[in-house]
Amino acid sequence: MTDQYAVIGNPIGHTKSPLIHGIFAEETRQDMAYTAIEGPLEPEQAFAETVRAFAAAGGRGMNVTAPFKLKAFAMADERSERAALAGAVNAMKFENARIIAENFDGIGLVRDIEVNLGLPMAGKRVLILGAGGAVRGALLPFLAARPAEVILVNRDIAKGRALAAQVSARGPISACGYGDLEAMGRFDLVVNATSASLTGDLARFAECLQP
Repeated sequence: MTDQYAVIGNPIGHTKSPLIHGIFAEETRQDMAYTAIEGPLEPEQAFAETVRAFAAAGGRGMNVTAPFKLKAFAMADERSERAALAGAVNAMKFENARIIAENFDGIGLVRDIEVNLGLPMAGKRVLILGAGGAVRGALLPFLAARPAEVILVNRDIAKGRALAAQVSARGPISACGYGDLEAMGRFDLVVNATSASLTGDLARFAECLQP
């Protein structure tokens, strides 16, 4: 029987997940179907209903992307330590009528930066754009990599500062607004964790990068 998996988000047309997981399935000889689902933004309960319908139809698991990572966290029956600390999830497994949630965002991104890009994060100044679910999942692994400083920049400054305060015991982190960037100096690494790049509305920040 073909294993059924999916990725859910909104928008979702840009995702390469079905292609990537299809290649993984071929390499591991797994009989698997992986689809992309554009999750409903409203009414409030529509996301949970969509997830449960997929599971009831035989789905074995889902990846979760923006803007549903916090909603997925809220509906999970069991969460890993990483997911609990992040307050957001990007993967759900359906097992015995229960939803088991995990968050791989941070550890995957840190590994990609340090191993694939060859950029050790220790001692570096890091700027992160955004303060949503994607950032919550990445912050603890980022701070564990021992950067000199992590700065969150967000349109809602209070939201960014509140998130920074939640994890401030784990490492040097603060938050500011986009209007404050000019006074923040230069950064070694900039991470875009917003959906702005999907609409071409990404703030200009290239001047913050070290040459």
